[in-house]
Amino acid sequence: MSAAPDDSVYRNPVLDADWSDPDVTRVGDDFYLTASSFGRVPGLPLLHSRDLVNWTLVGHALHRLEPEGEFAVPRHDCGVWAPSLRHHDGRFWIFWGDPDQGIFQVNAPEIRGPWTRPHLVKAGKGLIDPCPLWDDETGEAYLVHAWARSRSGVKNRLTGHRMHPHGTELLDEGKVIVDGDRIPGWFTLEGPKLYRHDGWFWILAPAGGVETGWQGAFRSRSFFGPYEEKVVLEQKDTDVNGPHQGGWVRTPSGEDWFLHFQQRGAYGRVVHLQPMRWDGGGGWPVIGDHGAPVAEHRRPDLPAQPSAVPATDDDFPGGRPGRQWQWTANPRDGWATHHSADGLRLTCVRTPDAHDLRALPNVLTQRLPATPCTVEVDLRLDDGEPGARAGLAVLGDAYSWIGLERGPDGAVRLVHRFAETAAMGAPPTPSGQWGRERDAAPPRPAPGGRARLRVDIGAGARCRFSYDTGDDAGDGAGEGLRPSGQVFAATPWRWVGALLGLVALAPTGQGHAGTATFTQFRIRIQEKRADR
Repeated sequence: MSAAPDDSVYRNPVLDADWSDPDVTRVGDDFYLTASSFGRVPGLPLLHSRDLVNWTLVGHALHRLEPEGEFAVPRHDCGVWAPSLRHHDGRFWIFWGDPDQGIFQVNAPEIRGPWTRPHLVKAGKGLIDPCPLWDDETGEAYLVHAWARSRSGVKNRLTGHRMHPHGTELLDEGKVIVDGDRIPGWFTLEGPKLYRHDGWFWILAPAGGVETGWQGAFRSRSFFGPYEEKVVLEQKDTDVNGPHQGGWVRTPSGEDWFLHFQQRGAYGRVVHLQPMRWDGGGGWPVIGDHGAPVAEHRRPDLPAQPSAVPATDDDFPGGRPGRQWQWTANPRDGWATHHSADGLRLTCVRTPDAHDLRALPNVLTQRLPATPCTVEVDLRLDDGEPGARAGLAVLGDAYSWIGLERGPDGAVRLVHRFAETAAMGAPPTPSGQWGRERDAAPPRPAPGGRARLRVDIGAGARCRFSYDTGDDAGDGAGEGLRPSGQVFAATPWRWVGALLGLVALAPTGQGHAGTATFTQFRIRIQEKRADR
C-alpha cells in the first residue's frame, strides 16, 4: 500500500495488484499510466497520479475489442499486449500489439477521451510491445516493437520503423535494430520503451523472462543503430524477482523515476517505483539502489497527496458497475440491467454449455489484491427457473466459486464448486475447456434465496470460502458466516493474475431470463503483508 500523505518514505509496490506491463507519461503536474488488459473489456485502463505513489483509475481508452466477432468469447491471453502511452501535439496516444493481428493505435484530446476507434498501424502476426517516438529535434517519428515467437517464430529482437508523424502508418519495411541473439546471455528481449535524451536514442527493454529477468538499456546516436547495451536493474539480493518492463518519467523539478512490474504468480504483475538518475561519468541510467530494486525510498519531490488506490468496493449505483470491473469478452446488451436503486442486477444469461466459467464471456471481473484481504458481497437469486445460478468466483487456470442455484424442485441452495487446471490432471476437451465443475462442498438449503458470500484470501493467495444464508444476510453484520469446502489456492492465467468474478447463468430454454442481484461488494485489506 502507499505511504500516508505526511510520510517522507513510500513502500513498494505502489500498485499492489495486476497492472501488467505499465507505461507512464507526464503532462504538466499530472502523471498517467496504462497497462495490458489482454482479452478483458473495457481495455487499456487509465490511471492518474500527482505524486507517482498514489494512483486512481479514471477510465479506459478501449471500450470494445476488435474485430468484435473474435472477442465475442473469452480469449484470455490475446487482445491488448504491453501498451505505450505518450502525449504529443496536444493529444494522448496509446500504441499496443495484438499478437494475432498487429500494431494498433488510439488517441484522444484528453485522458478521459473521447478516444478514437482502434487504427491498425501495421498488420502481422507476432508484432508486440510497440512504442512510438516523436523526435522534437528533427521532426521525424519512429516506432520500435518486439516479437512473439508463438505467432511469428521470431523472438529476442527489436525492429525499428520510421513512422508518419500523424501516427497512422509506417514509412518503411522495418529493420532489426537490436538482435538479442548477438548479446551473450540475453534472451527473450521484449517490452521496449523508446526515448530521446542527451543526444542519444534510448531503448529501455527487459530480457530474461518475466520471473527471472532484468532491465536493460540500449543507446545509439542513430535510431537504426548500432546500439550498445547495459543491464541497469536486476534482482541482486532483493526479493523482487524480474524486475521487468516499465517506463521512465521526469517530474517538473527534474527528478527521474522508473515504474516497472514484478511477476508474483496468482497476484499477477504488481508495479514498483524506482528512483532513477543519469550517471554523469558514463551517461547511463542508474535505477534503484545502484541497479537493485528498492523496497522503500524517499518520496518523489512532488506535492503531498491524499492516500489513494484504484477503487475496489462497489455499491453499483443505478445498476452500473464501477470502472474497476471488466467483462471477459465484448459485452452484449442486456447482461446488466440499469435501474434507479443500488445493486448490480445481472441477467442469468442462457448458455448452452455453462459448466466452465473460463469459457464464458459474461463474467464480470476485477483484479485480485496482492495483499491478504477479505472479499464480501450479498446476493439475491431472483430467477425462478430450475438451474439458474449466480455467485462469487476466484478465477484462474483453476477456479472456485460459491453462490446460489435453483434446483428442480424450485428450492434455492447454496452451492460451492471448483474446476481444476490441466496441470492438476484434467486434460482439456477438444473445445479447449478443462472439464466439468465438481462440488467443493455439499449443497445446503438457502430458503430465502439470499446469501452473504465471503472469501478470505491469505498468504500465497490461499482462499477460504464462507457464507451466510440466514435471515440477517444482507444487513452487513457479518454474523453467522460458516466455512465452506477446503482451502483453494488461486492460480494465475497465462500472462494474467487471478481475478475476482461475479456471474449469473441459466440453462437454455424458452421465455424471459431472470436476474440475480449483487449488493455491497467490499474488499477489506489486511495491513500486515504476511506473504511479503
